[in-house]
Amino acid sequence: MAEEQENQAAVTDDEAAQGKFGLQKIYVKDVSFEIPDSPMVFQEEWEPSVNMDIGNTAAKIAEDIFEAVLSVTITVKSGEKTMYLIEAQQAGIFHIAGLPDESINKMLATTCPNILFPFARETISDLVTRGGFPQLLLAPVNFDALYAQKEYQAQQEKEGNSATTH
Repeated sequence: MAEEQENQAAVTDDEAAQGKFGLQKIYVKDVSFEIPDSPMVFQEEWEPSVNMDIGNTAAKIAEDIFEAVLSVTITVKSGEKTMYLIEAQQAGIFHIAGLPDESINKMLATTCPNILFPFARETISDLVTRGGFPQLLLAPVNFDALYAQKEYQAQQEKEGNSATTH
């Protein structure tokens, strides 16, 4: 009996060490689609250049419950003229428990946006085609690399600040 209780305690400790992650909801938080020069833009020659800005934020909304928001801004120009502009915020509610804060922060900056991005890509593609333009397929984004780059830049700034104060 005591051995059985020890095994149950070991399983509980293993589960706690691994942490828990779950997706509760995915939704479009905000979306905007603008065609500044409509309908004249449809008479223009189509030579698009696409600019994508991407960012993500996260907030704790309850104990072990977080909202992650992926913000994508797409600006498509032909020459100097803006053909269309899309701003989309794809959000999700995630359950993350049993992990240290630094691991939770990394998950919110990498894992959550990786889950949200395909939904944002679909929303944007749908808006573009409904707006009368050729389909826009966004290339995948490596959120792990973006996170590592931010961490590296923060470390460089920290080292630069400490070097100037000594």
